[in-house]
Parts: sequence; structure tokens; C-alpha cells
Amino acid sequence: MNGYFYVLTAIDLFVLSFMCILTKFSESLNKKQKRGFFLAFALIAGISVLEVVTLAVDGAPAGYRWLNILSNYLGFGLSPAVSLCLVYVMDRKKMVNFWFRAAVCCEGGYLLFLALSIPAGLVFSVSEDNVYSRGPCFCIYILMYLAAIVYLSASTIVTAREFQNRSRALIYPLMLFLTIETIIQVALPSLHVTWLCVTLLSVLYFIYCSEMWNQLDALTGLLNQNSYLNRTAEMRRSGGVLVVFDVDDFKQVNDRYGHLQGDVCLAEIARCIKKAYAHCGYCYRIGGDEFCVLLKNADREARCAQEFERQLALRREVVHCLPRVSMGSAPISGEDLLAVKDQADREMYRCKKARKAAMERAGSGRP
Repeated sequence: MNGYFYVLTAIDLFVLSFMCILTKFSESLNKKQKRGFFLAFALIAGISVLEVVTLAVDGAPAGYRWLNILSNYLGFGLSPAVSLCLVYVMDRKKMVNFWFRAAVCCEGGYLLFLALSIPAGLVFSVSEDNVYSRGPCFCIYILMYLAAIVYLSASTIVTAREFQNRSRALIYPLMLFLTIETIIQVALPSLHVTWLCVTLLSVLYFIYCSEMWNQLDALTGLLNQNSYLNRTAEMRRSGGVLVVFDVDDFKQVNDRYGHLQGDVCLAEIARCIKKAYAHCGYCYRIGGDEFCVLLKNADREARCAQEFERQLALRREVVHCLPRVSMGSAPISGEDLLAVKDQADREMYRCKKARKAAMERAGSGRP
């Protein structure tokens, strides 16, 4: 059995090395996300090697007892950290949030508890003859490991919902697979398949995250034009409403405040669109200052439009140069989508023209 396990570990290490190279050359991951994947792959590789060491030295002369204890301590202690590394990947922000810091503190406390419990053999013990056995509180390791998986699952679902990822339900079978594997490993400890399964999960997770990021516009966090084109092809059959947005006098914002402030304005407008429309449709940036929403239900269009204007007014109190946004819509009923887009654009330009006319009348004092 040990020889077979060594071969599996060698395959495992090859896959992890390949994934590190793939991560390095990824175009869809930022530096923070690459760092998280590197750490996750390195931890999995390290723990896989530690498991080999424990098998090699278990039952060996007593002089190797310290190595047996150290390998088991690091293996049990660092296992939950793999999930934390993947949570770190999910957050595209540069600063980590409160919950992640709390989880890291829990991991640190667990490592300390595990170290202090070694003499009493609470989680695991290594006899004077250098033979490993599970301790009476081995369930603490299992609970920490499963809690980390639950935290990873919840973080992934929240992030996928925030970025409107339609495949977020796929995270459930991934985590269910890992949970079932963990239960099997606990029941049959001689199998030694845990870290091979974790490697498989991390590869699938890399694919999942890369696919999600590839659908996003980097500046605004909305879905990108390619995702829009794919989705509109589906909505021709299911119906809905296309809502288009265009920023009024955006060139003047860039000329007066600079392109960096212009980018801030685009990001703020995108955030307002998402808050108003994301619960009942998909939000896209399809051009420089052009956005659109594919609504599933026409009945909610007016309510969403009101909420969008309210969100814009709130943000304008903070970002004073935030421009106004004109919008137009057209129903999707199976016809050519270019015709639908043209109809929505005409409606949007009518809105823009009417707003400018109203502002000119207000400026001249005419009724």
C-alpha cells in the first residue's frame, strides 16, 4: 500500500507544480489572487510530503519519534489553512476583510492548541515506541477542517453572487465531494486519499475562479461584453428587456477632472447599476461609458430605474463630479438583437435630448 501511495503522491506533486506554473502565466488573476493560489498549492504539496514522512517514520526506531510528531503536527495544523488561502483568492480587494482576519486568528489559535495538546495526546499521540494513533479529541481536527470548508463555500457563494456568476451552484457539489471524501478518510484511515482529493478540488477551483474572472470587466466588476453577447443569444428564446445606459457628457468629466477621476465615476455608476438591477437581471459594461442590463422581468423595470436614480443621487453627495446617466429600454421578443439594441438606443437618446432641453430651459429661466 505504501508504494502505491508514494506513486500517487508523486503524481500529486507533479500536478501541483504544473498548477503553479499555470498560475504564474494566468492573465485573469491579479497578484493577490496568484499569491493565494501559490500558497494553497504549496501547502497541499507540503502536507502531502508530510504525510509521506509520517508513513515512512511511523514504527521506525525511537530516534525518529520527533520527526513523526512534527510531521503529524504540521499536517493536522496546516490543513484548514488551505481553505483560507482559497478564500484569500476569492476577494479581489487589496485589503482583507474582518471575517478573513478572524479566520486567520482562529487558525493561529488552533495551531497553538494543537501544540499544547501534544504532551497529553488529545488530537494525536506518538508512543515511546514511535507508533502514531488518534487521540480522544481527534474530532477537533475534523471540526476545524470542515469549518474551513464551510467558510470557503460561503465566501465563494457570496462572491459569485456579487459578480453575478451563474455557475455559483457548482460550488455545492465540489464541497460535498470533499466532505464525503473526508468522512471516508476518517472511517478508513489506511486509504490516504485526502490530499489527492484536495489537489483535485484546488484544480477545479482554479478553473472555476478563472472562468468567473474572465466574465468580468476589470474596472467596474460588471459582466463584460463577451458575457453580454453570450447571454443575449439565450435571451432571444426566453424573452426579457434590454436596458441601455450612457453617461451624459462623460468627455467633459475626463477633460476637466482627468481620466483617473473618470474611471472612478464609471466604477460608481456601475455600482449603482448593480445595486438597482442585479437582483432581477444581469449587468454589463459593453463599452467605454456604455452599460446595459438584461432584465428577466419587464414588470420590475420602473422600480429598478427609480432605485438606480436614487443610488446615483446618494453617491453624487460623495463624488460631486458624478455625471447624470441617460437610459432607454426595449423588449426582447425573439427578433434580431441588433434591432432591439437600436430601439433601446433611440429611447436612450430621446431621454438624453429631453434632459438637455430641460436643463437649458431651467438655465434660461423659461417655463
